[in-house]
Amino acid sequence: MKVTFWGTRGSLASPSPETVRYGGNTSCISVEGSEGTVIVLDAGTGIRNLGQRLPPELKRVHILLTHLHMDHIQGLPFFLPLRRRGVEIHIWGPASTTLSLNSRLQKYLSPPLFPVSVRELSADLHFHELPDHLIEIGEFSI
Repeated sequence: MKVTFWGTRGSLASPSPETVRYGGNTSCISVEGSEGTVIVLDAGTGIRNLGQRLPPELKRVHILLTHLHMDHIQGLPFFLPLRRRGVEIHIWGPASTTLSLNSRLQKYLSPPLFPVSVRELSADLHFHELPDHLIEIGEFSI
């Protein structure tokens, strides 16, 4: 597998020459399996650069959100594959007793906080609440 750190900062993105070595973007790690499965761990500001580097022919991406603090989701609307027709994006996140993952993310990805709503994105979106048991995503057991 290939693991790439696209962002390692905490609450505040701070890209600059001084942060090149350790990364200036907020939390985002990509994991690419030997069978071609792409898993993205968190959607901080680093996910923007990742999205620009993924091949246009990629048809499926899984995004696993550890939690929904702003520094772990603020890059999500800038993830280029969300605007590509024919791309299947599975967003996995923590369960809640009050609202679905889709509903919680829509609060952030809609006006007045963001000008584009989830419904306006071109990708084929699937929201999943992470279960307490092991799941299989491609060649990975999570």
